[in-house]
Amino acid sequence: MTDTPDSSRGDATRARLLDAAVNAFAEKGFHGTTTRDIAAGAGVSPAALYVHHRSKEEMLYLISRDGHAETLALINQGVAHTDGCTETLRRVVHEFAAQHARGHTIARIINYEVAALTPEHMSEIAALRRDIQSVMRRLISRGVEANEFDVMDVDLTAAAILSMGIDLARWYTEGGRWTPEQIGDHYAEFALRIVGAERTGPARD
Repeated sequence: MTDTPDSSRGDATRARLLDAAVNAFAEKGFHGTTTRDIAAGAGVSPAALYVHHRSKEEMLYLISRDGHAETLALINQGVAHTDGCTETLRRVVHEFAAQHARGHTIARIINYEVAALTPEHMSEIAALRRDIQSVMRRLISRGVEANEFDVMDVDLTAAAILSMGIDLARWYTEGGRWTPEQIGDHYAEFALRIVGAERTGPARD
């Protein structure tokens, strides 16, 4: 079935409202943002917002769901290659960190405003987070079994590596000292040191 002009316009308006919500949540926080703020940012009336989204909380949920799903797809793609665990971890952490730097505004919202979600929505986001953590734990476990990694606790190591990337959302800004790619390179090296892997090459400047 092909999209009609009305459905295409509706999709565009929904996307514009979500973009406006991201900007408003980043500036004022979830609780400090009103639906009127979001509507104004999208150039629509407050009443029009409810045509496309049931509530401000639903918009936070959609932003959070899509962001976590994108991250899960990214790391699943990274571990799908047949390289050794060391190179796989390097690739996964590089992409994870670079993604959080490039999308630091959305990452900050979905990691620090998540408590505002309803229990039902929070349960879905928590499941996505567990899936992300599980992929990282399995990768580290494989590295230990292959004698490529030497860690004391797989779960804690996985949490530490993921936390490094997530924390980028708190402090990263565009135009600073490091680009997302440079951060990805260095964070990948940090991760390899954490797991005790042999470094196969220096981080790029």
